[in-house]
Amino acid sequence: MADHIITGIDVGTYHVKVAIARLPKKGSKPEIIGTGLAESRGLRNGYIVNEAEAARSVKSAIIQAEKSAGVSVKRAHVAIGSIGIEEMYSHGEIIPTRADSEVTTTDLEKVMQDSEERIMDHIPNRRVLHSIPLRYLVDGTEVLGQAEGLKGTKLEVDSLFITTLEQHVQILITTIEKLGIYVEDVIAAPLAASFVMLSKAQKRAGCLLVNIGAETTSIVVFEDTTPISLKILPIGSSDITNDIALGLRIPLEDAEKIKRGNMISARYSKKRLDEIIEQRLKTIFTQVDEHLKNIKRDGLLPAGAILTGGGSNVHSSVDTAKYTLDLPARLATLEIGKKTKIREASWAVAYGLCMWGASDTEEVSTIGVVKRTHRSVLSWFSQFLP
Repeated sequence: MADHIITGIDVGTYHVKVAIARLPKKGSKPEIIGTGLAESRGLRNGYIVNEAEAARSVKSAIIQAEKSAGVSVKRAHVAIGSIGIEEMYSHGEIIPTRADSEVTTTDLEKVMQDSEERIMDHIPNRRVLHSIPLRYLVDGTEVLGQAEGLKGTKLEVDSLFITTLEQHVQILITTIEKLGIYVEDVIAAPLAASFVMLSKAQKRAGCLLVNIGAETTSIVVFEDTTPISLKILPIGSSDITNDIALGLRIPLEDAEKIKRGNMISARYSKKRLDEIIEQRLKTIFTQVDEHLKNIKRDGLLPAGAILTGGGSNVHSSVDTAKYTLDLPARLATLEIGKKTKIREASWAVAYGLCMWGASDTEEVSTIGVVKRTHRSVLSWFSQFLP
């Protein structure tokens, strides 16, 4: 039997990354066999503003990945990480349909549907990417474990919905499919990254994944292995570069090199540079902390903050996160096997997409939980196709 080929496309504001993986057999981990990287053009804050330029960037990355892997890409899983992504909580309740009041799989689907219908009037111009049950109640008592098989006169659910702007995802899918690549699925980028950046122990205890990108910073919070919150902030490592350029009165190109540690000069004060970087990092983590306060999880995540993205590699990022968030903090590491061609954590989203594509909906994992209740955007997007 031929190997199953899976492709993940991460269209970021700074780079487009394409990962091609081979799944030798069911139950095994996907092995990365090819990657492609191209500078992103035509994007702002994670969404496409110029389709032609964005298409050229995606095509360039795909060609590189195809050459590297020795295969032709026909289908792909795609990540979306624009500031248009938002979360919304809801509640649903139904009466179990069976005569003996036993909760069935159909009942679980219906109660989530009732939960979603209650928010639809509040999200004009938006579509649901992911619907995640946070907890079930049977006759007012929280279910510890599986709700299916229990008996009761009322089934309730508290749920989390990850939504995105219709226009953003429609343009993203159109741009990629015009290149001859069928989009199998669209996943929120922070969730895709979490599949490979966080351990089971971290997600079970409670943790926060902070991805500091070029123009956005994404947050995904886990508790008891379930994603309970997701947020994308319109601030990123480019703001650090701008601050350095203004503070030291130097060109942006030099500021970027200094931020990355690729340029040393006696023309500026090391102390002044550290102050500039730390102040912007503090601003970023203060916004993250404000979100944690909104969901009542500030200072309450035992596994702490795990940092990733280009901005996380800036000097003092971990220390600034620790004292601003009042949580343990560390840099994320990407552990995906010795044979992989991916070495940097910045590839987490692309590889996470491959993990998503290789997963089974029956998996007892974060991917399985999210995938079982995943509402594909392609079902509604088909109405726009000729």
